[in-house]
Amino acid sequence: MQNQEKFQQLREKYPVFTYYGYEYQRTGNQIDIVFDFRMGEDIRFAPQMHLQPGRHAAPLCELELLDGLIFHIGMIELISYWKCACAPTVHVRGHKLSVSQQQWWKKLYWKGLGEFFYQNGISSSLDDFLHFSFDEDAQPIEAFHYQKIAESDAVIVPIGGGKDSVVTLEQLRETRKIVPFIINPRGATLACARIAGFQKQEDIVVLRRQIDPKLLELNKEGFLNGHTPFSAMLAFYSLLVSAVTGVRDVALSNESSANEPTIPGTEINHQYSKSVEFEEDFRDYVKNHLGDINHYYSHLRPYCELEIAQFFAQYPPYFEVFRSCNVGSKTDIWCCNCPKCLFAYIILSPFIDDATMIHIFGEDLLNKPSLQQYFDELSGIAEVKPFECVGTVDEVNRALEMISVSRADKLLVKRWLSYKK
Repeated sequence: MQNQEKFQQLREKYPVFTYYGYEYQRTGNQIDIVFDFRMGEDIRFAPQMHLQPGRHAAPLCELELLDGLIFHIGMIELISYWKCACAPTVHVRGHKLSVSQQQWWKKLYWKGLGEFFYQNGISSSLDDFLHFSFDEDAQPIEAFHYQKIAESDAVIVPIGGGKDSVVTLEQLRETRKIVPFIINPRGATLACARIAGFQKQEDIVVLRRQIDPKLLELNKEGFLNGHTPFSAMLAFYSLLVSAVTGVRDVALSNESSANEPTIPGTEINHQYSKSVEFEEDFRDYVKNHLGDINHYYSHLRPYCELEIAQFFAQYPPYFEVFRSCNVGSKTDIWCCNCPKCLFAYIILSPFIDDATMIHIFGEDLLNKPSLQQYFDELSGIAEVKPFECVGTVDEVNRALEMISVSRADKLLVKRWLSYKK
């Protein structure tokens, strides 16, 4: 009730969020972008992005052909700033979306913010939560021009530092030229790239995103905050990477379980922008409105988490460096106290021996009483899954079944066996 009232009050105080514009320039091969978002009369956000394609830069890429792509990146970046007050109107200056495009973006915002609304206890509807407005003399976005990119044996592979992107890297580099892409490089992402053979920074396409500090200030002041669809942002940046590298294919590492709703009986999905539904919608949008500039797909979509874990177990050089923990990402550690750490531990345990698993994580997570709540959520003992990028309840139970004999003495495995009886 408190957040619902705050939601209404903020929408009344800040009825319009304005996508005012953007600026960009190229210095050498680097492309610098600054967006201009405004909320009310006195709040302005100016997030900055810096794309460094390194040795992968395509010499034929013309700067003006990036204009429409950067406009669309602003459309997905603004959601992080819009959500702090959830203005009922988003006013876009300079360019105009068609009715079908407005519906497309509303669907992305609505489903991509499903967790945000649920966790904050906010009730709204697809029809009412947001509307778009435009300047009377705004140009239709079809006025943008895009370059055609030919198919080739090259493929862009975003590297997140976890087991999934490692499997995609290793499987694809057997037959294709890899263009690695990292957003805000950290220890695990750079280490995985090095093991895959990309030793220097110029070997990697790097995007550095800088959040406007004003957003962090508003969060501290009690404005609304929560999860946004990060993978949708990655999708739109992949268009820019395709444009500046001349590489059409973009291979994600989203698995089949990303389609499962987090809340049973609802469509609320922490991973919505990793789902097949979003990927298909995105490809249609690119084909119809963005010159069909790239082909965005998930290499791991046919596989479940158990299959991916089995693949990953074939690559021991990555055991010391991969990380899938959001809590420990800034310090490049497994925090060993979150659902993602516990899920990774469970799903890998059928394929990696007990001693090695303890060495990788630094402790035995199956013998940790403090993880019982997360264990219950992951295994289906509790009704609601964790709001993290984790596998399905069935996959977790299958992994536990596979280790239930060899690790029957573990505290959490004992709990699972007792529950199954």
